[in-house]
Amino acid sequence: MSLSRKPLTMVCGKEVGPVGFGLLGMTKPWAPVEYPVAIKVMKAALEQGANLWNGGIHYGTPEANSLHLLKYYFEQYPEDASKVVISIKGCFTFDNGPDGSPEGIRAAVEEAVRVLGGTKTIDVFELARVDPKVPIETSVKAMAELVKEGKIGGIGLSEVSATTIRKVQAIHPISAVEIEMSLFTPDPLRNGISDTCHELGIPMVAYTPVGRGLLTGAFRTHDDLPKDGFWRTLPRFQPEAFDQNIKLVQAVEQIAKRKGVTTGQVAIGWVVAVGAIPIPGTTRLERAIENTKAASLTDEDLAEIQKIIDTLPICGERYGGWMEKYNNA
Repeated sequence: MSLSRKPLTMVCGKEVGPVGFGLLGMTKPWAPVEYPVAIKVMKAALEQGANLWNGGIHYGTPEANSLHLLKYYFEQYPEDASKVVISIKGCFTFDNGPDGSPEGIRAAVEEAVRVLGGTKTIDVFELARVDPKVPIETSVKAMAELVKEGKIGGIGLSEVSATTIRKVQAIHPISAVEIEMSLFTPDPLRNGISDTCHELGIPMVAYTPVGRGLLTGAFRTHDDLPKDGFWRTLPRFQPEAFDQNIKLVQAVEQIAKRKGVTTGQVAIGWVVAVGAIPIPGTTRLERAIENTKAASLTDEDLAEIQKIIDTLPICGERYGGWMEKYNNA
């Protein structure tokens, strides 16, 4: 039996490439780069076919986030506005968590539209997390009104369960579901999310497909992690967890060497092969090009990778702390 599944790549009626591009690392506090440098990387990704771009209002500050970068890009390259499908997460802050109220959703969308200033329409607006204080039906109906008004092209969801996906789809078509998926986080293949999305014809977008950089081989030991980086706050990057988790990277490296590709390309190729659209992010032009060239994996490769996943369990929660409760809600 084949372990592969063709990704669904029609988002809001537009065909997107098998690999997209994530804007998270382009803004503070992650890995800020100057806009002229950033847009060169974005342009290179687009030229390689990565035309699904994913950002967030909370990726940065109110004065400098994904939307400001996108506005700058489309001011320089207005001809690309029709080529790119953008998906923007909102209604979430790291201080207060999610806000799925109709008022909060409308305010977020109107602010996003204001910042873009007519340079690009919002193809998909995503709830970054489900708000436990607001029924998901209420949130979705508010988003559906914004679709009717033409402020957004479609509704997206992030970190939702299969049950939530079915509830929402019964109210309004879902344009995309964003989940964390990588060789470190194959959970959507086990918890019904992947099966539900494919059954209902909903594209599945996978963030952190290279395990926040660990699957690129950028970090060989715990000491390689930046001293003040985000990584050191995450359970999977603590010293005792890191030593276990790097074993999976080393096993995948052997497949990459045999195929003449990078470990990151195998990791991204696996996400494509199991039926999702990976959205790796980078600030480096050469890495942006590399990421679009996902490794082509045979059924034998996939079976070997599955054995690695089964025999080298990942140590540590994805986020830990208060963020963990919003996963797959």
